Amino acid sequence: MTVPPRIEQLKIKNYRALKDVTLDKLTPLSALVGPNGSGKSTVFDVLAFLSECFSDGIRKAWDRRGKFRELRTRGSEGSIEIEIKYREVPQGPGRTPLITYHLQIDEDGARPVVAREFLRWTRGAGGKPYNILEYGRGEGSVITGEVPEREDRRQERKLSGPDVLAVSTLGTLAENPRVIALKNFITGWHMSYLSADDTRGSPESGPAERLSQSGDNLANVIQYLREQHPDRLEQIFATLQRRIPRIERVEAKPLDDGRLLLRIKDGPFADPILARYASDGTLKLLAYLTVLYDPAPPRLIGIEEPENFLHPLLLPELAEECQQASANAQLIVTTHSPFFIKRLDPAEVRVLYRAEDGFTRSRRVADMPGVQNLLDEGADLGQLWIEGHFSVGHPFASAGAA
Repeated sequence: MTVPPRIEQLKIKNYRALKDVTLDKLTPLSALVGPNGSGKSTVFDVLAFLSECFSDGIRKAWDRRGKFRELRTRGSEGSIEIEIKYREVPQGPGRTPLITYHLQIDEDGARPVVAREFLRWTRGAGGKPYNILEYGRGEGSVITGEVPEREDRRQERKLSGPDVLAVSTLGTLAENPRVIALKNFITGWHMSYLSADDTRGSPESGPAERLSQSGDNLANVIQYLREQHPDRLEQIFATLQRRIPRIERVEAKPLDDGRLLLRIKDGPFADPILARYASDGTLKLLAYLTVLYDPAPPRLIGIEEPENFLHPLLLPELAEECQQASANAQLIVTTHSPFFIKRLDPAEVRVLYRAEDGFTRSRRVADMPGVQNLLDEGADLGQLWIEGHFSVGHPFASAGAA
């Protein structure tokens, strides 16, 4: 399978508690830990907001979050800024140049406006970066072509309004393959807000290729996998059985009224039980596995607090599943669980914390002194975190101190 695009850096300004935060050296799997209120969920929401801007439009994503009065950092002025640096092919002989996408949003009256939007390309190892797309308030230009050069002709195209993303509009035109690639990348993200209650429903019958954010179409995804990818579904069942040995099988049964019923065979009993009577942990683990084993995985998968309703001893196993899945999709996970991070590499974990000014800061565990030495002596990351060996982010310490 082709290695998917990967974000290497995420920069955020003036988005709630994230006044000025940079997450750099992002790995295929990145776990965000830290105290309550440290900004983990806000980073998650930034990614969800950007994806919704591309799929639903800025106005809808903006309105859902209370507009500028709720989104902009308290006491701050200026625009909200989100910037990602990524590579379309992140490794190997075909490794592509670093691409920067920058979005800057202001408010004009009660509506959002795109103050600035650019797509920056770096050509060659020693080349200088230049903007192949540059827009603001609905006006700008783009360089076309598969491998755009600085000297190529710019095309000016006016957008339908100041709150419209240039990438969303130009990403439908065949002459802009780099813009198309960015649009496909971001609209292909999956941000998971799984609810065990939602997975218990009986949706209308019909296959669904991908799990919804809440998981309310889990039965439809099982139906799709059974019809189109039975081998992949058997992999999911085999993994589920290893983690929860009493589970024998899961089936999606169409009813006469057009609904779809999810049933789980729980040994040693002869008859399967309805999903509504299965444990929250069983349903959540099954839902996570359908995402991680997706035959056409999302480009980026966000998982928020997977420890909810799962037994602590299942979390190291889920972390291993996430590491394996990160070969085909980038994963960003927020967690409070030392069990989830215990087998991760320190480069895969970063701590978010509030500094004395009340705003979020970020630090990679790999950059904390002494951590690697303790790991070499046999400790695990979860143990070090709970025992206060991380230099920042202890919930009972003063701001910014361990």
